[in-house]
Amino acid sequence: MTDQIKQETDMKEEKVKIQKIVESEPEEKITEVKVSEKKAKDKKEKDVKSEEKTKEKIIEEKPKDDKKEIKKQPPKKAAKKEEVAVNAMSLPISTKYSIAICRFIKGKKIDKAIEDLEQVIVKKKSVPMKGEIPHRKGPGKIGSGSGRFPKKASENFIKLLKSLNANAINHDVEEPVIVEAVANIAQRPFASGGRRKKRTHVTIKAREKKVVRRSAYPKARNAEAKKTKKKIKRTGII
Repeated sequence: MTDQIKQETDMKEEKVKIQKIVESEPEEKITEVKVSEKKAKDKKEKDVKSEEKTKEKIIEEKPKDDKKEIKKQPPKKAAKKEEVAVNAMSLPISTKYSIAICRFIKGKKIDKAIEDLEQVIVKKKSVPMKGEIPHRKGPGKIGSGSGRFPKKASENFIKLLKSLNANAINHDVEEPVIVEAVANIAQRPFASGGRRKKRTHVTIKAREKKVVRRSAYPKARNAEAKKTKKKIKRTGII
């Protein structure tokens, strides 16, 4: 009997121990979970703080970088001129036609000269020329006089006049007028069959309309100066 009682008591003690273990396990697990959650929250808070610090640093550094940056200066404008020129060397065009076009262009505004040459390309206007050249139909000297339609030469001259116009805009030349247009024969290299190629040097100059007017009438200006001198002698008023 005593042995049975001992066994029963031992069994009861073991059951009690097992219950305690079972009851203690979930508490430990809960504590572990809580600790892990706390660690995760701490990490998140640290990450957020670090991000905020980095943003603040970037915001603080931005104005410093702006100060260090070199300010880009606007491009300097070219000095104002009264006269503008264009030089073209060894153009593959006829010297005879280019001389005629120079006469045809001289004294005109650049835009007007370009328009006239475009009409020459379309064969609405002819370039007046000297020599044994057929007469052209149409009203006025340009149409009824002897002339031709040099297409290639006029195309090259249009390019030169456009570059001259751009040069005039760059140098603030107002209302440029073509004052000088000269064409000279250049060195002509040999082509196949012993013939020579066509080569021409061209120079075109343009001035402001005001300056052209002054230089065009020097006698009138001298007469006005004489009149003013006479008035000063008479009246004594400057």
